[in-house]
Amino acid sequence: MSGTLITDIFFFFFLVMDIITDLGFTKNTTLTNLKKKIQLIKKTQMSYCSSMASLLSPSPIVLLQHKVNRVCVTVSTNITSKSYWTSVRNGRWHDLSFVTKAKMAVEGDVLEKESVSVNEDYGVVSVHHVGILCENLERSIDFYQNILGLEINEARPDDKLPYRGAWLWVGSEMIHLMELPNPDPLTGRPEHGGRDRHTCIAIRDVSKLKAILDKAGIPYTLSRSGRPAIFTRDPDANALEFTQVDN
Repeated sequence: MSGTLITDIFFFFFLVMDIITDLGFTKNTTLTNLKKKIQLIKKTQMSYCSSMASLLSPSPIVLLQHKVNRVCVTVSTNITSKSYWTSVRNGRWHDLSFVTKAKMAVEGDVLEKESVSVNEDYGVVSVHHVGILCENLERSIDFYQNILGLEINEARPDDKLPYRGAWLWVGSEMIHLMELPNPDPLTGRPEHGGRDRHTCIAIRDVSKLKAILDKAGIPYTLSRSGRPAIFTRDPDANALEFTQVDN
């Protein structure tokens, strides 16, 4: 409560008491004096009512700020986005739908807008190739070709790029060896390649590959889950997994 309002209340109280005193205890009170005091009471009453109204009613600036804040908060907290996969067939996604809803409330009115975009199946076929960095192309080719038995794809030119490289067949897909600086550290990698970034190749017989690696003196680890799989690294510490499949 403001100091002005308190002062008006006290002044109003003592003025009324003064009139009562004049009426009850003196005989010298004139009609003119009573009119003057009554006018002062009316003015004090108006001042009191005005002060109370200013306390109870916020200013137009406060009301406007409240409306602006209400709109901003409502808009920022009522925007939602959802995505739905409508179907999965043969391991591929179809009809990916993104639904975005935005709601805005202004003085009790709710505006809702929904936008939907749908992407049809774009035709995923398979992994075409995996890029592997190497420091020395000849050393890497010796490992992949002479130890792992992969064949070079002679149809892929190696002189069209600004760095040396080679393409090796892995079934119907390929590995692209690229003689480029490796941003990854060569030391401190996990001993088990399954805990590192790795390329997985499906093979028929893990035991035969194990014998090849033993003969070449190349270290490896077996699958921790007990399935027929073997993990090793190439000369540049790139992790490779070979998992046995039936067909």
